[in-house]
Amino acid sequence: MVKETYFAGIDVGTSYIKAVIINANKEISGSFVERTAANLQQSITTASTGALTAAGIAQNKIRHTAATGFGRKNVSFVDTVKTEISSHAKGVYHYFPQASTIIDIGGQDTKIIKIDAHGKILSFKMNRKCAAGTGTFLEEIARRLNTPMSEINTLASQSTHDVALSSFCTVFASTEILTRIREGEKVEDMLKSAFESVARRVIEMDTLDGTIIMTGGVVTYNNVIVKVLADHVGKKILTPPYPQLMGALGAALFAYEAAHME
Repeated sequence: MVKETYFAGIDVGTSYIKAVIINANKEISGSFVERTAANLQQSITTASTGALTAAGIAQNKIRHTAATGFGRKNVSFVDTVKTEISSHAKGVYHYFPQASTIIDIGGQDTKIIKIDAHGKILSFKMNRKCAAGTGTFLEEIARRLNTPMSEINTLASQSTHDVALSSFCTVFASTEILTRIREGEKVEDMLKSAFESVARRVIEMDTLDGTIIMTGGVVTYNNVIVKVLADHVGKKILTPPYPQLMGALGAALFAYEAAHME
């Protein structure tokens, strides 16, 4: 009887830590998402343990572990370390093996990655200068509107207002929101404006050629951003089954490959 083995990927992001476990068939057996806390090691442990529990296996079943993300070097039990760009590209290519433009909108950064038909990275750009076009920007707008993040997608979907906020800057946008509140504008219209601003920021980062695929936590919980951006570029935009897990999945796939080279 062949001993069943698994491979783990951990994406230590600035806002969330994502852990994915895949089996020998490269299928996701378990996953877990944990908020990145001040105690980074504890958050990493919680995410890893959560994924193991979800997969129903013990740690000794993991043959190889790869880490990615800004805190990848903080994973004490890691076997392989990979960049977040390569991991996101790897995860997306697993579901869409074709040339594409990948847009990943995370909590504190936005990435645009272009890959060829073989999954090779052609170019990438990242927005890390401020919160513009990220989940943090949406969180601030939601806070200003006293609206739970869990409700912003539904509310924005009810809007027919397509005007973006005039500023990408979180501080200036928040001030603009306060002005709109005083003017009596509807909450759903202001939230739609925030999503319009995120889409506009993405469009200004780089040209969006060919097949476009969107990933990230913002996309996972807010499909309105996919619809808004699709309207802007005039084409259908694809999303993988687990948008928030692409970096962790890519890392797990790298772990699989590394283990088979041992």
